[in-house]
Amino acid sequence: MAFRVLGICGSLREKSYNMAALKAAGEFMPADLSLTITQFADIPLYNQDVQDKGFPAPVMRLNKEVLEADAILIASPEYNYSVSGVLKNALDWLSRIQPAQPFKNKPVAIISATGGPLGGARNQYELRKILGCFEAHVLARPEIFIGMEQTKFDAELKLTDEPTRKILGDQMKAFADHITKVKKGFA
Repeated sequence: MAFRVLGICGSLREKSYNMAALKAAGEFMPADLSLTITQFADIPLYNQDVQDKGFPAPVMRLNKEVLEADAILIASPEYNYSVSGVLKNALDWLSRIQPAQPFKNKPVAIISATGGPLGGARNQYELRKILGCFEAHVLARPEIFIGMEQTKFDAELKLTDEPTRKILGDQMKAFADHITKVKKGFA
């Protein structure tokens, strides 16, 4: 059975290393996973007054994409020791949609790439707390922290660092197993 994985990048930058990492993960996915990457730059800042008038179309589109996906793969940088503002904003919007939380019982894996040596670890731990609130099932290991990102990708944003390529491949294999286990438990 093939599983549809929705990729979400927590950076809107045109030449984002996290988008590059997300695309590289897609290349390492086993044959039973297929990656589609969404865009959400058009989601407005969360505002209760806007919500009271109805959820904006871009929010509902992202909600539908999350609901229809079998699993979610998030690649996001660390901003000020935490989750990027654009990703947090999108998650805040999705958390308000009722009656069903789109991340509930959804298998999720996380990747982060940063210019510093820690590779976004603090971002991931904050993101894991948020996803726990959503009742998502986040893959525990292997964790992927791509530190010193500028040394791991070439000028065309292709992942060239062999140790990182190996562990990313390992994570995608583990993610495929994780998705299968979660789907069996909540079918």
